[in-house]
Amino acid sequence: MEASTATTTTTSARAQPFGQTEINWDKLDKTKFYVVGAGIFTGVTVALYPMSVIKTRLQVATKDTVEKNAFSVIRGLLKSDGIPGLYRGFGTVITGAIPARIIFLTALETTKVAAFKMIEPLNLSEAPQAAVANGIAGMTSSLFSQSVFVPIDVVSQKLMVQGYSGHERYKGGIDVVRKIVRSDGIRGLYRGFGLSVMTYSPSSAVWWASYGSSQRVIWRFLGYGTDAEPAAPSDSKIVAVQASGGIIAGATASCITTPLDTIKTRLQVMGHERKSTARQVVKTLVKDDGWTGLYKGLGPRFVSMSAWGTSMILAYEYLKRLCAKDE
Repeated sequence: MEASTATTTTTSARAQPFGQTEINWDKLDKTKFYVVGAGIFTGVTVALYPMSVIKTRLQVATKDTVEKNAFSVIRGLLKSDGIPGLYRGFGTVITGAIPARIIFLTALETTKVAAFKMIEPLNLSEAPQAAVANGIAGMTSSLFSQSVFVPIDVVSQKLMVQGYSGHERYKGGIDVVRKIVRSDGIRGLYRGFGLSVMTYSPSSAVWWASYGSSQRVIWRFLGYGTDAEPAAPSDSKIVAVQASGGIIAGATASCITTPLDTIKTRLQVMGHERKSTARQVVKTLVKDDGWTGLYKGLGPRFVSMSAWGTSMILAYEYLKRLCAKDE
């Protein structure tokens, strides 16, 4: 999903499918993009949010916790709270997600343009070029958006695990914020910020690098970008390739970054009376569950990142087509 006009003009004519599936940032109606995008991404978040709740609960579970897998977590939530239990912390997430996503997407697209221009003199082939440029853009946009995402994460995750495995109960997001600020000050809302940056920035870089490069590999496998290039791809084929790229990207990023995500999540949901360092969290995980403890919640995170990634990228690509300015 590159945003660089320079990329399109410098690649050969055989790279037609990439040019046909990608819309440059400067060709978008920005107002429509942000307004319609807020609605589309809210809908996707509603559909996939329960996966985040399940993943978070598994990551903070102790060795004495009864619920040991995703299905038992779901059963426990439905039994105690019904369907609303699967949406704990949703109000906090959806309130903060809109400004955070605006920051992320703006930084992503503008950085991608600059990245493609920066690496153009290296004369890389298409897949490595896409991986490097998309990776740089993904990491940079994540760094910018963490200032908003981290407080949302801290508050929503405390709501997700309240009453679970000995965690405190709250009356809502405002109650969480009030108690955090009272005990730790404003910096309490940024608990785990360093690990969040270390988790989400590499994760975002890996995700976007995998997405950008895998698309090119898939297109070449289908015969595009070769001497015997077939006819222009249909809309359904374009969507299928983008979805495949999203699945590959989500799978790759989840496998690489789950240990950091597990440590970060545990640090963020701890009460002020149980403060620990990242090293202490690792020691506890390894002591209780061995090194596999660092991969707690890998299954739900794998499914979550693949599903989130695929759904979000299809929504994002659709949004870009919808908001493209008429020539």
